Amino acid sequence: MFGQPIKLFKLFGFPIKLDLSWFIIAILITWTLATGLFPMLLPAEASLATSTFWVMGVAGALGLFVSVVLHELGHSLVARRYGLPIRGITLFIFGGVAEMEREPDDAKTEFLVAIAGPLVSVLIALVCFGLTALGRAVGLGLPFVTVVGYLATINTLLVLFNIIPAFPLDGGRVLRSALWHWQGSLRRATRITSWIGAGFGFLLMGLGIFSFIAGNFIGGIWWFLIGIFLRNAAVMSYKQLLVRQALEGEPVSRFMITEPVTIPPEISVRELVEEYVYRHYYKLFPVVEDGRLRGCITMDEVKNIEREKWDDYTVGEIADNCTPQNTISAHADALDALGKMSRTSASRLMVVEGDRLLGIIAFKDLMRFFSMKVDMGEEEPLPRKLQQPAGERQDEFKERAGKARQRHAPAER
Repeated sequence: MFGQPIKLFKLFGFPIKLDLSWFIIAILITWTLATGLFPMLLPAEASLATSTFWVMGVAGALGLFVSVVLHELGHSLVARRYGLPIRGITLFIFGGVAEMEREPDDAKTEFLVAIAGPLVSVLIALVCFGLTALGRAVGLGLPFVTVVGYLATINTLLVLFNIIPAFPLDGGRVLRSALWHWQGSLRRATRITSWIGAGFGFLLMGLGIFSFIAGNFIGGIWWFLIGIFLRNAAVMSYKQLLVRQALEGEPVSRFMITEPVTIPPEISVRELVEEYVYRHYYKLFPVVEDGRLRGCITMDEVKNIEREKWDDYTVGEIADNCTPQNTISAHADALDALGKMSRTSASRLMVVEGDRLLGIIAFKDLMRFFSMKVDMGEEEPLPRKLQQPAGERQDEFKERAGKARQRHAPAER
């Protein structure tokens, strides 16, 4: 939510990351526990120092942090067991998320991955309830018993909230797995559960408005924010699924522009801006010399040069080397290209083979294909070209790539 997350450590091979927004909820929870909940739960005769309550507040917040990590770890371990790649676990203001790179292969896997998190939270709650009873029996002290009792209760509440059948909550994913198994369509199942999730989000937003009017200002604001988050997450999850289904398995070569606008390295920065940037409106241009890709030029490099000095520098002098961040193979999956664009905020990638530029793939072309495929409908027959056997499509790509090499090859002398 707030920029690049902070990498903390690895747990069972999964990177644990912290979004900066998490600090907001961590501070709020610590303050609420130390100044509100724990003093209210303990009898006045306990006579605990203010510093003790703050230590308890920190311990309670850290315990909740560990509980959320273990909950998401449950999802991640089961996902890995069934071959689903997990980029890591990220904690943010509204909890945590296990970042799966793709959807499960079948309804059974979806069910097992979804239910794993709540089962871990149930286990944590039972352990904490047991420790609470043990602490009271052996006299471990009110601070310990109170904090562990809080963790038992909060994990129980997390389970009850998470099993609500509203996507993308765990209960919504369980419902999606059931609908998927029954109807045989992940898309339909996601659409239905996303509608339920969006409706539940609106319900929480209404609850937040009611609480705010009733005088519970902080609670009302939080319910409203959680409702907005769930509503947006439900809608975006369905859109992401549609994008994945439309692009997954399609090669980059299908979408690349084989005659891209290229820049010779000897022209000045002023010529670049006036003859190329203001004419084509691109933010990235490949720099090509003698048919070979020498680098790329973006608006970031241009902005670093004072306007008065644009005539003093050539494109070749300020161009960056091509990196995996702005290049991709023609054989790569179009979904990988879209993911790279999202991570780098780039709208175009150079399609390369060694030091040869084969073409350019643009975000707008991927979205245009996605829009057309969605408009065709899930059960519509595919265009004839998409029905070509994989071998024929591979031969077509080789032919197009060969033509691209010929265009960019140096002229014979």
